[in-house]
Parts: sequence; structure tokens; C-alpha cells
Amino acid sequence: MTEQHFKNAHDLPPCSISVTNELTKTGSWRNSKPVFHKDKCIQCGICWKVCPNACIELGEYPTWNMDYCKGCGVCAEECPKDAIEMVDERVMT
Repeated sequence: MTEQHFKNAHDLPPCSISVTNELTKTGSWRNSKPVFHKDKCIQCGICWKVCPNACIELGEYPTWNMDYCKGCGVCAEECPKDAIEMVDERVMT
């Protein structure tokens, strides 16, 4: 895999699209959440591409819509630079 920066979402290959609406909101059951480390990000867009809930938006850096994030950790697992860390949301203050 080569490291390249995205200019916008159209630069990336197609991915599955998930519907985000009132019926797909996470609610209060999520146990973990992503913490983003901007200094490690290479802007590859892989997190956006692999998110099964389409809760990541690409801008200068990715941002998460926590209303739809299920805490699955796929983004963190697939990040080639470990720029995303999953933390236990139940103990965060």
C-alpha cells in the first residue's frame, strides 16, 4: 500500500454506504469510542472507507459523528499509522 493524501472523498475508491438517520443513531449503548491523534494521521482516508456506519467525514482531517459511531473499532484496526485509538467510554470523564 502506498501512502497518499486524499484531496476529497471523490479521490477514494467506492465504498459501501450506510444510511444515517434517526433509526440508525447509536443511543447510549456504545462501550468504546475512537480518539483521534492528528499528529499521526497521514490523511489516507482508510478510516472513512472502512467505517460500516458511515460516521466519518473527510475534511482536512477525518471527524467522527458520534451520533452514529457504534464503537466497533474497525477504523482503529485498519489505520496504518495507529492514529485512532479505541478507549473505554464507560470510564472516560
